[in-house]
Amino acid sequence: MGELVLAAKITHVPSIWLSIHPGKHHGIRRPAELGLAEVGRRARERGADTFLVADSHWMNSMGFHVNAKARHQGSYASHELPHFIRDLEYDYPGCPDLAALIVEEIVAGGQRAMAHDVRDLGLEYATLVPMHFMNRAEEPLAVVPVGCNIYSTIEENRQVGAALRRAVERSDRRVAFLASGSLSHQFPPNEVSHRFLDRISDPFNEQADRVVLDQWREGRIAEFLAALPAYNERCTGEAAMADTAMLFGMLGWDAYTGRGEQLCDYFPSSGTGQVIVDFPVDA
Repeated sequence: MGELVLAAKITHVPSIWLSIHPGKHHGIRRPAELGLAEVGRRARERGADTFLVADSHWMNSMGFHVNAKARHQGSYASHELPHFIRDLEYDYPGCPDLAALIVEEIVAGGQRAMAHDVRDLGLEYATLVPMHFMNRAEEPLAVVPVGCNIYSTIEENRQVGAALRRAVERSDRRVAFLASGSLSHQFPPNEVSHRFLDRISDPFNEQADRVVLDQWREGRIAEFLAALPAYNERCTGEAAMADTAMLFGMLGWDAYTGRGEQLCDYFPSSGTGQVIVDFPVDA
């Protein structure tokens, strides 16, 4: 029987990739680098053999999709921000068996889902940036990305999260789940966007993000979930905040009583709100 051993809300912003390369931005995201590495350390310490990633940059418009390749290998450049991310080499094992179980459980829950073993279906940077810091061992853990439907509802993603948990428990895998996406996600207008590398786009969004972090740290999860649809709408949720709803769907939704442990300070990046939080799975 499989087990969920870690569940975390994480950042993947491209400025983290800038941070590790020479130049004027070197080191600007060092706390996030360390936080992502700590999530990877904890995953291995807890016996994880698989990273299951809700990837908010693998954006789907119809149904729910799982990458079922046995091996993920390639070189990545961001079509969105090629001046931030390019030449990102990767090579990770996949887990087709877990991908198939995930599809079975999502479909059993009443949603449409498909698994894909397609040669040219590469990984997106909401998986690749975190994996660069978390999964660098000589024998890397398996990686299973799940796409985020940009037209989905919070309720749909709650159900998908519950399906992910059922699939994990039916498998033979020890899984670390990563909700890879931002908090608020409002980008500034293009003509001034270059001024916002370390700024939030709207002070209201930062205030809302900090309220959410208080709720997570204090275990006020039911309170947070009651406001999640409005938070998603008013603070321009990334990919419908699907990754966050899946996370709490996996953890038991409003029955979950755990307190999140923040692993890096909240920070703005290109107008958006970012953080890393580890949620105890046994709460």
